[in-house]
Amino acid sequence: MRAITVLSGGMGGARFLQGLCHGIRTGALPGVAPDATVTVIANTADDLWIHGLKVCPDLDTVMYTLGDGIDLDRGWGRRDETWSVSTELAEYGVEPTWFGLGDRDVATHLVRSQMLDAGYSLSEVTGALCRRWLTPTHGERVRLLPMTDDRVETHVAIADDESPSGRRVVHFQEYWVRLRAGVPAETLVFVGLDDSAPAPGVIDAITDADLVILPPSNPVVSVGTILGVPRVREAMTATRAPVVGLSPIVGGTHVRGMAEQMLTSIGVEVSAAGVGLHYGARTADGILDGWLVDEADAEEVARVEAAGIACRAVPLMMTDHDATAAMAAAAVDLVGGATPRDQV
Repeated sequence: MRAITVLSGGMGGARFLQGLCHGIRTGALPGVAPDATVTVIANTADDLWIHGLKVCPDLDTVMYTLGDGIDLDRGWGRRDETWSVSTELAEYGVEPTWFGLGDRDVATHLVRSQMLDAGYSLSEVTGALCRRWLTPTHGERVRLLPMTDDRVETHVAIADDESPSGRRVVHFQEYWVRLRAGVPAETLVFVGLDDSAPAPGVIDAITDADLVILPPSNPVVSVGTILGVPRVREAMTATRAPVVGLSPIVGGTHVRGMAEQMLTSIGVEVSAAGVGLHYGARTADGILDGWLVDEADAEEVARVEAAGIACRAVPLMMTDHDATAAMAAAAVDLVGGATPRDQV
């Protein structure tokens, strides 16, 4: 295997990518060439404009993580960050105050916003930013693509007794950052998703890959939104590459984030098997050839296999790079011998 494509959200996807790249460098992934390339298709439905700046949380989390600039304690934003700009904005009474912009992080958003205003696409801007972050650390091995250059935003409907309708709709970032996903999500609204187009290179990255991986990212508002971009799901079903995913649910709940809340909002069972069945088998109009669950969920393997998806229980806790590389190796091993799609 020389070309691997990963559909990624933010924290979970970024940490998996660290382990994947570590595994390639150290030769810990049998069957994967030492010069293999990794193309990351990142969710952009979490993006927002704030204080006149375009913020792309998942793109930046992947970029900072792979570029060794992430704040490891928070899992997002820059390491050794300061907050003078956010403090001054709050002193002026400028809303919203719940979304903190670190001083170092602001520089990234300024560059991105200026380039977008100058007429560059988000793909072109991302490529320029990655020349600082990814080229020195990974050379040409890793390429980061936004799922679309179009504006797409996830909004969440929540109960609101003060609203005449009994509910109000907030941007996903307000739900996650200000409300901390602490209130039930009644429904999700993906603004602009149906009318978006895949960013340049996205479809080819899927159809020309030797392996496509769904990391343990949120299956609804991360991987799910990427799959919602027109033509992406079709590319996933048509690619000759095997498609394998890793469960974000361990022992009946998410390890980090809000997968449980999001799955509940769309009526999907919160379990390792539930997410795998939600993605579905490629033999039954789904997208998966293989699915990894944690050892804690070993009893769910048979249920997934009964749906036509190869499944195995392995440790899925990303405790360090070696443990994460072992997860990637298990994913490769599970589908490494899969028959190319056009030979089935």
